[in-house]
Order: sequence, then C-alpha cells, then structure tokens
Amino acid sequence: MNSDRNNENESGTVSLADEDAVKKILVDSVFNLWETVNNLTRLKPSKQERYRVTIFGSARAQPGSFAYDEVKRAATALTELGCDIITGGGPGLMQAANEGSSLADPSDESHSMGIRVQLPFVQEVNAFVEQAFEHKTFFTRLHHFVLTSDAYIVAPGGIGTVLELMMIWQLLQVKHIQGTPLILVGQMWSDLVDWARTHLESTQPPLANPEDIDIPQCVDTADEAIEIIKKHHLEWSQQR
Repeated sequence: MNSDRNNENESGTVSLADEDAVKKILVDSVFNLWETVNNLTRLKPSKQERYRVTIFGSARAQPGSFAYDEVKRAATALTELGCDIITGGGPGLMQAANEGSSLADPSDESHSMGIRVQLPFVQEVNAFVEQAFEHKTFFTRLHHFVLTSDAYIVAPGGIGTVLELMMIWQLLQVKHIQGTPLILVGQMWSDLVDWARTHLESTQPPLANPEDIDIPQCVDTADEAIEIIKKHHLEWSQQR
C-alpha cells in the first residue's frame, strides 16, 4: 500500500481509492478557485458613460399605492436628469422604478436595468426592464450592484431590502466603496438608524463609531432623495 502511494506521489497522480488524498485535492482546488474569484472581483469598469442609481425596495408594493407612485415619479425625474435606473428587476417598487425610467425615455433601451437572482419560486422580470442580468446567488448579485452603481436609494422594503441596505452600509463603513450616497427614504429606515445609534454606540466599548451611524442619509420624501442625487450627479459630471 505504501509503495503504491509513493509511486502515485512520484507520478503526480492520485488514485480515487485514496479518499484522504482526493479530499485534499478537492479542498485545495476550491480554495484556489476562490482566490481566482477574489482577484476577478477586484476589477471594476474604468468609467461609465452615464450616472447609475440603484433603487432598492419591496417586491410586494402594488401599483397605485403611494410608495409605488412616489418611486415611479423619482425614477422618472432621475432618468430625465441623465441617470440610468437599476433595480432587482422584480415586481413591486422595483417595477415602479423601472416603469418610471421607461416613462421618461421610452425610446431608449438601456436606461432601465434589472439585476435578477434565481429564486425557488417564480418571480418574472418586470415588463419595464430593458436590460436584464441573471445571477444564481445573492452574493454575486449584490456584488454586481456594487460594481455598477453611483448612488443608492432605499425605499420601504422587507428582509431582502434590509440585506441590500446593510451590505452597502458596511462596504461604505470599511471604505470598500467611497463617496457613494446611501439614501434611506421613510420613517422605517430612520427608526432603524436610531436603533443602531442607541444600541451600537451605548456599549463599552462601542460596537460602532458615530461616523459609521452617520453614513446613511435619512430623508422623508422622494423629493429630498432627488435633490441629494442631483447634487452628487453634478459633482460626478464635473469630475469627469
């Protein structure tokens, strides 16, 4: 047996009967693949022709509701400003944002985008997405948002929206992304930030710094969010 294993090692091959050696090769290969993926995710487009705003929000909001109409109105205004609109591509407030973008520029097929993820239940891409991307996992999908966005607006939403908000918040905290507005619209998000300020700063030692809690910009209305984007869009345009 030892002689066979020595011969295998010398020849560079491993018998499938040697379970420990096979497992080691598989583990090493997976870690090498992760190293490759990590290197590739460091790449980012050098420039984009248009400013891109990602709008996160609930998939459950219905057309005709106040939140739906406000998100649609904001997306229309931002598209008229010269922004591309990016969403998760599904129903609800995602659809509202894509619809608003399409209303502002119905002849153009590149300003309304959806970054999708495969789910165990059917959730079709909404009819107003002009350019769709499909991901198998939330991890790669969220990274796609990071690579393509110049600003984020977070409308009312559920657990998925919280996930998206928290990831962007933390990336801004650790400066993996910088100078990117994170705008939270609505009382529910103000309450969340107040909770973070109360509980994360009150421990000894604190679990977060005051400047970490100040990263999201909380506003009450879509108009306030639009004004923040207008200012940042102007700065972005001047830098280019």
